[in-house]
Parts: sequence; structure tokens; C-alpha cells
Amino acid sequence: MAVHRYRAPRSPPLSSHLPAQAPGGTSLGAPPGRSLGQTPAERSALVHDHGLARLNALSAEAAEAVLMQCCGSRRWAHRVAAHRPYPDSGALRAAADEASYDLGGADLAEALAAEFPPELGHGAPYAARLALDAAHAEYERTFGHAFVVCLDGHPPEERADQLLGAIRRRMGLDPEEERAISADELRRLARSRLADLTDWLISPDGVGAAETGLFAPVG
Repeated sequence: MAVHRYRAPRSPPLSSHLPAQAPGGTSLGAPPGRSLGQTPAERSALVHDHGLARLNALSAEAAEAVLMQCCGSRRWAHRVAAHRPYPDSGALRAAADEASYDLGGADLAEALAAEFPPELGHGAPYAARLALDAAHAEYERTFGHAFVVCLDGHPPEERADQLLGAIRRRMGLDPEEERAISADELRRLARSRLADLTDWLISPDGVGAAETGLFAPVG
């Protein structure tokens, strides 16, 4: 499970940027229901493909706006948007990785400034939440930006130990080494958030955002 707070795109208009059909006339409405014999994996792939079609169909400014929710670098969002249309999710991930590897110092600083420190759920022990808050504060005083980490593959019950262990290990690193690790964690988070984004674009909230103009153009 990725440790991040996915934020749905917000304010002014996207209705004019989001067509009802993808190029070639493919409908961008809700994905078809499960057909006889369709496996969960096939259903999941269908959902991702349908969300990718919606991402491909956005205008350049609308695509950049939603992609900024995956990585806070404008250069990263512009590059990923500019390489559309993507034939499949693998091509999207590859383009996102390439854009991540090419981030310069200012781009990385911009992306890190947009991050929030990962949190534990309300059900986590109070002592663990207190310890994590203190660790975050110390980390930000030391490195000047939020702690970022991707915990894909770790079950939720391990999150507290994994977060505290990771932040304490990395507190001992020099700034350049920690910056390189943070850049790689941002790359991994962006990949995970892209999967969330393509799912979100075909959810009721995502469709509603398109209809009511909740995607903000990148200014």
C-alpha cells in the first residue's frame, strides 16, 4: 500500500477540456460492467485502461493539473502530459519514471515542497502517532522538506513500524544522500498515484469533477 494522501484535483473549470469521447470515438463514460467469465484481474485491467483513455483525452492544461496531484513538479507534469496518448499503463509508468529521473534540483525542490508527511490512521496507537509527529518535525528541521516514502507491498498493520524505522534510519544520512533517496521515493509514489488517478478519473467523484469543473488548470 502506498503511503500518501491522494488529493483529488480541485477548482476551476475542466468541463470544456474533457470531451465525452476519446479520440477515435471511444466512449469515456463509466466502464462496462463485469461480463460472464471476466476475472478480477481482467476487470482491474479494464478499469485502468478506461481511466487511461480519459487521461489521454484531457486537454494539455487539464492533464497537467491532474498530474500535479501525482508529483508536484510542473516540469514533470508537463512532460508526462506532453507524451500522451499512452497505449497502456506500462507506457505511462515508463514516461513517468523517465520524467522523474530527469528532474533538476529546482524541480525536485518544487516537488518536495508540495508533499505532506505520511500519517498514521486514527486507529493507530497514540504513542506511535506522537513518536511519528516528533520524528517528522526533527526530519523537517534537518532537511528542510517533508519526509517522503513509498510503502507499496507492506500491509497496513506494518505502517507504523515501517515509517518510524525508515525516518530514523534516514535521519543519519548527509543531505545529498537523503535528497537522492527522497527523489527515488517521489518517483515510486508518482507511479502509485498514477494508478490511483486513472481509477479516480472514472469514479463517480472523478466524473463529477469533470462535469462541475473541479480540475484547476496549471497557472
